[in-house]
Parts: sequence; structure tokens; C-alpha cells
Amino acid sequence: MIDRLLVIGVGLIGGSLARALRSARHVREVVGFGRSLGNLQEAMELGVIDRAAVSLADAVQGADMIVLAVPVGTMPEMLQELGPVCPATAVITDVGSVKGTVIAAARQSLGAKFVHFVPGHPIAGTEQSGVGASLPELFVNRRVVLTPEAETDPVAIESVRGLWTATGAQVTTMSAVKHDEILAASSHLPHVLAFALVDLLVRRDDHREVFDCVAGGFRDFTRIAGSDPVMWRDICLANRDGILEILNQYRDSLADVVQAIEQGDGQWLLETFMRAKHARDNFNRKLGLNLPEA
Repeated sequence: MIDRLLVIGVGLIGGSLARALRSARHVREVVGFGRSLGNLQEAMELGVIDRAAVSLADAVQGADMIVLAVPVGTMPEMLQELGPVCPATAVITDVGSVKGTVIAAARQSLGAKFVHFVPGHPIAGTEQSGVGASLPELFVNRRVVLTPEAETDPVAIESVRGLWTATGAQVTTMSAVKHDEILAASSHLPHVLAFALVDLLVRRDDHREVFDCVAGGFRDFTRIAGSDPVMWRDICLANRDGILEILNQYRDSLADVVQAIEQGDGQWLLETFMRAKHARDNFNRKLGLNLPEA
């Protein structure tokens, strides 16, 4: 049980976490802190938080669990502000989609308190944003990855594991390096491709005719291009090496497709498409449900 939870950034993820913990009766009080007073007021009206703090120094008072749910690009600045005022015994975690840069910033800003920092990433979300889009069931049966460092306090790790388990999530642990490699392929690449495809088409002279003729396949593939552009810009820059590596692999794979079409190699295309379909069908059977990806 968390006595006082501080959520820094009460948006889709932060708000959903607060709602999930309330539903599970895993928290007694939720305090919200953020840059938008309007968003915090909405969070109180929706019952997501109990009160909103006007300063970070006030917000951290008495908090035994602090969740950083701000965009990856603003994480270093927020950690710098948090370091001097954070209670010495508070457990700190984050929800960022990139772990390497966040860990580096936390190590630099938190000092001796870094041992209580447990990096985390809930692999869940929608293309919507803001506390109004938050859902208490968002994390049910979804994976949450923790990437603790060698010096991370085991008690802090278990506290954060318990937090996510209470939401219905499946918690796993891996290194930050492995996490960033995997997420570059499974999440960051699809978002980049969706944004790039829609931008390519909208820049065509006949883009109105193109969009008049779209069907379900286009909507499914490009749904995530409706995500927050600022957030995804920051993710691309924070996980630059991992994303560039998988983009180069994708470019090589796409070049093979181009060559097969140019040469009329129907057998190669069929084998490639069948292999992909088989993998996708197996994934659907294993997952057992169709939820939006982060």
C-alpha cells in the first residue's frame, strides 16, 4: 500500500496509473504536479488525484512513491528540479519509453538518492493524450519493463513491482540497453513509419484523392500517426542509436522488396508475405486480444 503517491505529469499514463491504483485500493492519497493548472484541475474534477500541488517542493512532502510521467524530452529538467527536494527515503520511478538517457539524467541529478530510482516503462497506451483520456484498465495484462541498475535498492524494486502488479500488469526486468534495442524495433520504428507514410502522402499534389480512397488497412497502419508529435520527436532523439540501427535494417529489407518487384520475383514476394503473415497470426494467437500498442 502506498500512503502518498506523487504523480508528476498527470496525463494519459500518469492519470491511468492513479486511477488503476485507486481501483485496486493500493494507494491512500494521490497528489498531482504538472505545468498545466487546467490539466490538474481537470484531474481533480475527474477524481484522478486528491489534490494538486503548486510547487514541486510542496508536492514531494510526505510522498513515499514518486512517479515521473512526463515526456522523455523533459525528464532531465524535471530530475534536476526533483533531486534537491526529493525526500531521502522516497521511491522514484518513471514511465519513459527510452531508458538509457533517463537513467543517465537520474544518476546525475539524484546523487545518493539514485539508489531509490527504479526505471520503468509500461508498454501500453493509445494515440490519445491528456488526463481526460486516462483509463483505469489501461495496464491490465500489459507488460511493464523495469530496468534497475546494479546499485538500485532491492526494496525499491519490489515496491515498484508491487505498484504495477496492482494495476493488473505483467512485470518483467531487463537491462536498459536491451530495453532500448527492443523498443526501437517494436514501438519506435512503427511510429516513425506511420508518421513518415502519412507525411509522404499529404505532400502529394493529389493527396485529397488519395485520402478519399483509404480503407481499413490504411487506418490500421497509420492510427499511431495520431500520437503526440512532440513526444515522438523526443523519443527519436533520446533513442537515436537504437532507432537508426533498426531503420537501416528496415531500409535494407525494403530494398529487397523493391528489387523483387522490379524483377517480377513473385515467388520471393509470396514467401516473404507468407512468412510475415504466419508470424503475425502466431502473435495474435499468443496475445489473445487486440489492444493498442504504445
